[in-house]
Amino acid sequence: MLRRSIYSQQRALAQSLSRTTQPQRSSFSSFSPIPSRTSPIVSQRLQRRWQSTEAEKKSEEAPNTTADAAKPEEDPVKKELETKSKEVVDLKDKYMRSVADFRNLQERTRREIESAKQFAIQRFASDLLDSIDNLDRALSAVPEHALKSGEAATSNTSSADPNVAAATETSSGTAPNQDLVNLHSGLKMTEDILMNTLKKHGLERFDPQEREGKKFDPNQDEATFFMAQEGKSDNEVFFTQSKGFKLNGRVIRAAKVGVVKNS
Repeated sequence: MLRRSIYSQQRALAQSLSRTTQPQRSSFSSFSPIPSRTSPIVSQRLQRRWQSTEAEKKSEEAPNTTADAAKPEEDPVKKELETKSKEVVDLKDKYMRSVADFRNLQERTRREIESAKQFAIQRFASDLLDSIDNLDRALSAVPEHALKSGEAATSNTSSADPNVAAATETSSGTAPNQDLVNLHSGLKMTEDILMNTLKKHGLERFDPQEREGKKFDPNQDEATFFMAQEGKSDNEVFFTQSKGFKLNGRVIRAAKVGVVKNS
């Protein structure tokens, strides 16, 4: 009897314990959550993406590693040879430029020396032009008829009969012109000798009226006045006030002239 009561108590205690440990189900306990349909797909896509990125990283790293491995080490001798070759090219270029500059300097110096030789007397010649002009004016101041009468008197005085010569001198009165003729001839010879000497050194005198066509040349002539002239065309030189001079082809003084202007 005692055993039976103990057994019944143990059994009741076990049932009570099993009731307390078993979870209670609510009204919603029979509801089972629907599994997400996209979760496997998303997981597969993520897995594929992760695998592709990993493959790309490996493919990117592989060429770099292969390039680094395939890249040979630079040869210091070859590098130094390239550097020296560049230096040689630069030095050669500088040398050629220096040679060209030196030759240009030689040519320029030669021209300057030659020009200095040719035009060394330019200042002296310019100072001498006034004296030449005065000598030319003195010669042109004697009229031609006075020279002709003096020459006639000279021919008459050279007659064999002294009585005829004396009569001619007293009758014509032209014997005193002989001194003028002698003076004029002496000045003329002096001018010729002076101009020939200056011509040897490159100084030449020119008269625009002796030029072919007698046209006004602004490079050589200086027009001091204009005047209408019958029978002459415009821009023609009809009067020379002072002659011009050239030194080795360079005009050191232009000729002063009068120019025709009919219009």
